[in-house]
Amino acid sequence: MAYVDHAFSITDEDIMIESSYTVNNRPPVKEIALAVALLVFGTLGIVSGFFMAYNRVGGDRGHGIFFIVLGCLLFIPGFYYTRIAYYAYKGYKGFSFSNIPPV
Repeated sequence: MAYVDHAFSITDEDIMIESSYTVNNRPPVKEIALAVALLVFGTLGIVSGFFMAYNRVGGDRGHGIFFIVLGCLLFIPGFYYTRIAYYAYKGYKGFSFSNIPPV
């Protein structure tokens, strides 16, 4: 008979003896609030940047371009995590609140 080392084997009994695994899928309120704030301020930055660049607020278009770039830097992660939170809330397959990193 061959020697079988059972020290590293996993059976159904081992899983049953361990503590039960529960999925905590509560919405992370702080993280979602941050994502929505990034989305809103990013949108405001882009819109005000276009307005400032078009009307040459500050004497040239540089101020407007700065606000557009800053708005894009805020908008992209805000949109990404707000979309994940929305899809997780609606229950779409593959989306979970655990995909949102903690603050």
